[in-house]
Order: sequence, then C-alpha cells, then structure tokens
Amino acid sequence: MYSDPEKAPAMSELKPEPIGRTALAVEITNRLRQMILEGQLEPGGKINEKLLTEQFGVSRTPLREALKVLASEGLLDLIPHRGAVITRQSEAELAEVFRVLAALEGLAGELAAVAASDGDLKAIEAMTQELRRSYEETDRPTYFRINQAIHKSILAAADNETLLRSHELLAYRVQRARYQANLTPDRWRAAVEEHEAIAEALCAREAAKTAERMKDHLLKKLASISAKA
Repeated sequence: MYSDPEKAPAMSELKPEPIGRTALAVEITNRLRQMILEGQLEPGGKINEKLLTEQFGVSRTPLREALKVLASEGLLDLIPHRGAVITRQSEAELAEVFRVLAALEGLAGELAAVAASDGDLKAIEAMTQELRRSYEETDRPTYFRINQAIHKSILAAADNETLLRSHELLAYRVQRARYQANLTPDRWRAAVEEHEAIAEALCAREAAKTAERMKDHLLKKLASISAKA
C-alpha cells in the first residue's frame, strides 16, 4: 500500500501478472489425465502435441506444463528427442505396488478408527453416500473423484505424517489401474459395497475390521486388474 496517494503509480503504469495461464495449464492437465485414465490415450502411445494444441485450442506452452505435471504423477515418460509417451506398467509392477498400498491403507484404516474425529467420520460417511449416488447415475468421473477423496480422508484421519507421505509416493503409480479396475458392472457394484462396509466399520470405530476391509478392498482391485491382463 502507498501511504501517499500522489506517489502511487497510475493504473496505466501498473503491470499486473497475466492471469489465466496457470488455470489453463491446470485445465489441460485435468483433461489429459482423464483421457489417460479412461484409456483414450493408450500405454506406449506418443503424445501428439500438435494434435492436442489444435483440439484444445491452446499454444504448446500450457500443454507442456501439463505434460510435466502428468510425468511427475507417473502417467507419462518425457523422453529426450522423442517427447511424451504414455507409461506402460507390467502386471508384476502393479502387483508389487498394490500390495504395499493395501498394507498402508489397512494401517490407515486401523489408525483412523481410533484417531478420527466425529466430524471426520460423518464426512466420510456422507462421501460414501455420494459414492453410491454417482454409481447409480453411472457417473464414472465423479465416482472416481469421490473415491479418491474418501481414501485421502481416511489417510488424513489416521493422523500419521509418515504413513501419508509413504502412501503419496506410490499412489500416483497406480491411479490409472485403480480407475480402470471398476470398468465391469459387477466389479463396480462390488467396489461400492466394499466402500460401504469400510465406512460402517470405521464409523463404529472397529479398528481391526476397518483395517481388514481396507486391505481387502485394494487386493480385490488388484485381482480385477490381473483378471483382465
């Protein structure tokens, strides 16, 4: 703030930072992420920057910012002199990561059942009800968003920073597989029921049962993915 209004620069002299660029990159990131998660961009395929800039109506600068974000999430590999390529994941790699995540999320459920506030539990219960509605409306993007929010809320409610950071290091590596694990109607319905069982045990503060159901939920996703491979 300027104490003397006469010394303040005129509006024409002000050089505010341009707005919109960051929001544009975020929007492109979200769209590309969804295309990868849904399989519209297949593993091993090269990103066609020219095609995408035309499709999105943007320059290459925000597109490349988005590609860097997705590379940090493990969805892309940025290869020198070749560009961005959708990552491939072997069944063995997914099995390794899912088993570790299952153990971590089981521990998160156990700790959250003890440490979560009543408000935390009510919020998770409400999100689980929203999850059911998105399933009944066949709204897969909304379902996946709420699904992620529930898992993150349980991890946060566990109140263990080491656990949270360890989980974050691995979660991005399997988010595409987690999204695609529920593509069959039977598996999707079963996943909703598993979430409802988790919420029931968590809200009852049954630590061992919550841990068991969280771990089982992740391992069933892995089994679903392996069955499709």
